[in-house]
Amino acid sequence: MDSHKLKLRGRHSYESEDTLPIVSNEYELDRRRREAAAEGSSYVMDSSVTLGKSYGAYPVKKTWDDSGANSLTDFSAVSFESGLLFGLMRSRDMVITGVLTLASLITRLWLIGRRPNVTWDEAHFGKFGAYYINHTFYHDVHPPLAKMLVALAEVVAKHNGSFDFKSGKKFPDHVNFTLIRVQLALYGVALVPLAYLTCLQVRISRPMAVLAACFVLFDNALCVMSRFILLDQPLLFFTATTLWCAVTFQSVNKHGSAFSRRWWTWLLMTGASLGCVMSSKWVGFFCVLMVGIATIDDLFRKYCALMPWEEYANHWGARIIALIFVPLLVYTACFWVHFSLLYKSGTGDHKLSADFQAGLKGNMLNEQPYDITYGSFADIRAVYNGPGLLHSHVHTYPSGSKQQQVTCFPHRDTNNVWQIQKAHGVQANYTTDSIAFVNDQDIVQLVHNITGATIRASKGFLAPMTSTHFEVAAENITSSTEEGVTNWRVEIVKQKHSGRRDKKLHAMTTVFRLRHVETGCLMRVGSKRLPKWGWGQSEVTCLPDPTKKKNIRSNDVLWYIEHNSNKRMEKSDLSKYVKSNFLVDMVQLNIEMAKTNNALWPDVNKYSALESKPWSWPFLIHPMRMVGWNDKTVKYYEIGNPLLWWASAIVCIAYPFRLLYLLGRMKRKCPLWCPKELLEFWDNSKFLWGGWALHYIPFFLMGRVTYIHHYLPALYFGLMQLAFELDFFFKRWRRGRFLNTAAWCIGAVVCIVFLYFAPFTYGWNKPAKLLAGRKWLSSWNIYEDFYAV
Repeated sequence: MDSHKLKLRGRHSYESEDTLPIVSNEYELDRRRREAAAEGSSYVMDSSVTLGKSYGAYPVKKTWDDSGANSLTDFSAVSFESGLLFGLMRSRDMVITGVLTLASLITRLWLIGRRPNVTWDEAHFGKFGAYYINHTFYHDVHPPLAKMLVALAEVVAKHNGSFDFKSGKKFPDHVNFTLIRVQLALYGVALVPLAYLTCLQVRISRPMAVLAACFVLFDNALCVMSRFILLDQPLLFFTATTLWCAVTFQSVNKHGSAFSRRWWTWLLMTGASLGCVMSSKWVGFFCVLMVGIATIDDLFRKYCALMPWEEYANHWGARIIALIFVPLLVYTACFWVHFSLLYKSGTGDHKLSADFQAGLKGNMLNEQPYDITYGSFADIRAVYNGPGLLHSHVHTYPSGSKQQQVTCFPHRDTNNVWQIQKAHGVQANYTTDSIAFVNDQDIVQLVHNITGATIRASKGFLAPMTSTHFEVAAENITSSTEEGVTNWRVEIVKQKHSGRRDKKLHAMTTVFRLRHVETGCLMRVGSKRLPKWGWGQSEVTCLPDPTKKKNIRSNDVLWYIEHNSNKRMEKSDLSKYVKSNFLVDMVQLNIEMAKTNNALWPDVNKYSALESKPWSWPFLIHPMRMVGWNDKTVKYYEIGNPLLWWASAIVCIAYPFRLLYLLGRMKRKCPLWCPKELLEFWDNSKFLWGGWALHYIPFFLMGRVTYIHHYLPALYFGLMQLAFELDFFFKRWRRGRFLNTAAWCIGAVVCIVFLYFAPFTYGWNKPAKLLAGRKWLSSWNIYEDFYAV
């Protein structure tokens, strides 16, 4: 490799310097380049590409004067000699960033309080914010960070949590909805300057970086989605910060000193941003995948460059810490805060374990007698995960004893309640007799609270599904009932609470077996389900144990009292005895979130004007009405800037084909660029196109219902990819003479189209037919619904 260097010293002058000796491998050469760059006051560059050829390409760093003149300068999005200034290279970039931020504030906040009614998904996410204020537990498909930020906005706006955010309902006077919306809009405001700073890092010229920011600024869909109480603003904000941090780290990693303070700062900031974006919505994991692929690419190159093993291992370790452990720590911390804030019983209690519910104030499991007595009414839950609570109903077995069915049912129900009575033949009055506690080895009967039937087992009847076990049924005791068939011995297996190791039966903390006295079999529930006649509920059987001495501890024969009631007993706070495991709760909640998310299937037999398919998003086939569409209401239409959506879709779809074409030419020994130029092109565009592809293509694999706003994260990447392609073209066309002019002209056209569709962005309170001229595609339901019956 040629060791001849270019050292840029002024706006129009340069000179050659032999700064490095020829070395034997690429890694050593890169290392010495970085050392030489760190010692000097200017940025040292490789001159393996001639100046004329590099002019307008990527290996040579370039900027463009505001006047439009071309100038070879030290164009670095971050000055590697000036310390960390969050991507602001010099005062000019600070001014541009400030102007873009001001413009973004104007577009996002203008008339933000115009509609004083709960709009679209504010009905969900505003309500979730109120749950945090009231500390009531709820369940939702999304991770908690963005919803906690909604709650923070409501707290700052002094909302007391009393408003229910019913769809279409007018906000009461005590709810400062405008201030809540403004706070969340600030996340959308930040997208514009972040787009500018990101583009500088991927070697896009300053005029085109400003144009990329203007693309974000003047997109109607990104603007309208920033104006309400939604989760999309925090999601897009953390997506943007992840991209900015990732490309900045790539630049520092490539040109700076590895393991320096600046290097670690940007790497850790990337990890923290990943944690925040995946804690806002699960689509944030697409960012994790994007950064993960880029990291593997970087580490593979270091391996191929013959980096010493010790240093190579350090690079792996740094990325494992920053890009795996840090995001997981942030994700876990968000759930810890979530659980800490929601300590009262609410609508989502049933999604988590009984141990968790027992710790929620106001939950029925939290307030109940701790000691179980005869005469108590109890819900008995199987330790075996899935089947649920011991259950019975009036339906009978079609064969066998033909007595009342005994099953397990996963949900709470009045048919789950059993009264614990003394053994058959023992007379007792449970309202007047002295209170007697249930102890280990006691013989009890379980009487169904609704039907009055008592659980029994017998060798004479086999279970309907598991024919090697005995049938468990319930029958109303009469004089003809066999003596002893309804008696069960309580065998305590474990006392969970360390402070109460006695022989009493306790709610929630005592795990026990139920052994049938006459046959010695153990009441058991497994994974088998009864057929239609048993309503698909879990089969309960009696596992034979002829010797009556087996110490069986498998979960399918273990039970515990989940809830009990007895008017003669004082209720206890079970949170003193029952403690759930935070990590177990977090994993279980994520599983329940996934189940709920997977259940959001579209109804193929029913048309919904809100839903749309992923194939239609890039070309804006089906925009969405966000509110009712009568003539007098304030109407919002989620429609993007058509020119931006169509152009970004074209360049993103064409990009991989162009890349394949360039690789093909290189393979055939007739390349348009040298390998270093092609590699630089890939490095500067892989995050932009990769982010678009990873945030868009997976939706084709999802079965759940989809909406057009699901495309917005991909659109953010696509808009910057569009700016990248325009920058690439105009730098090479006529040697960049028209780059400034092109940026101004394109920006003006985009702004005009934005203003043209602005009535839908800022609210239209007149008949929609007045905007019929803005119907560019026949599929746009601006003033009529083609599918209305």
